Amino acid sequence: MTSFWSWYITLLTSGTLLALTWLIFATRKGQRPDTTDQTMGHSFDGIQEYDNPLPRWWFMLFVGTLLFAVVYLILYPGMGNWKGVLPGYEDGWTSTKQWEREMDKADEKYGPIFAKYAAMSIEDVAQDPQALKMGSRLFANYCSICHGSDAKGAMGFPNLADQHWRWGGDAAAIQTSILQGRNGVMPAWGAIIGEDGVKNVAAYVRKDLAGLKLPEDSAIDTAAGKQIYTANCSACHGANGEGMAMLGSPNLTSSAGWIYGSSLTQLQQTIRNGRNGVMPAQEQYLGKDKVHILAAYVYSLSNSKK
Repeated sequence: MTSFWSWYITLLTSGTLLALTWLIFATRKGQRPDTTDQTMGHSFDGIQEYDNPLPRWWFMLFVGTLLFAVVYLILYPGMGNWKGVLPGYEDGWTSTKQWEREMDKADEKYGPIFAKYAAMSIEDVAQDPQALKMGSRLFANYCSICHGSDAKGAMGFPNLADQHWRWGGDAAAIQTSILQGRNGVMPAWGAIIGEDGVKNVAAYVRKDLAGLKLPEDSAIDTAAGKQIYTANCSACHGANGEGMAMLGSPNLTSSAGWIYGSSLTQLQQTIRNGRNGVMPAQEQYLGKDKVHILAAYVYSLSNSKK
């Protein structure tokens, strides 16, 4: 901040405090010293106001706010380039310094706990009740907004409590998904295979691969759909439609894992226009030790012993 703006803010703030101080004491000085039955001369719906002074406690409350403002502006930045004299902060208080100080205290207190679990395998951490409680809190803060508080997902967000994993459900794959994030892209095929092709391949996936019924009045050629699938879709989803964890392509033989819906219309929409799902990387927010515990919690959701 330049010297001009620093002095501008300082003088404006100081002048405002002085003006408020004068106003409070000047109006107090002009008040009568005792109570009276005399009114102010106006009436609102029959209610009249007595010409009595403010209670002393009310006046002292105003004075207290001014004193608080003065103390605050001495301790904290607020008067231009003045950095404040709050103890414990080198070269003045800032919100960043306070955050760093709180984080250092938290690391000192909880660091050994996270280090203990970081030295264990995810499978072993998933068996520790205390670690699972910590993981559930992390999940509630960072994951539940998309995957739900029960981790069973929603439209466009996978269920983490079942066995349908796009990128792999083993401990290492789950940890990698959380640390680095995932970007699943299903390209749009409508312009390539045409509307009839979309309908035929959607019917093939639903009926022949997933074993679901088609509408009785549908005149769709699943044989043609199979040809389209073999030529265009099998490269990612596999010849038998079982998907590939390496590419994040879902298993088309089990409709329970289809996060965008399993109806014929929803399948057609997915094939026609494509899908783009993003799982944001969490390493920069949580760090590896916390992700280790979070991965163990997520792993436990689909691998708990009955």
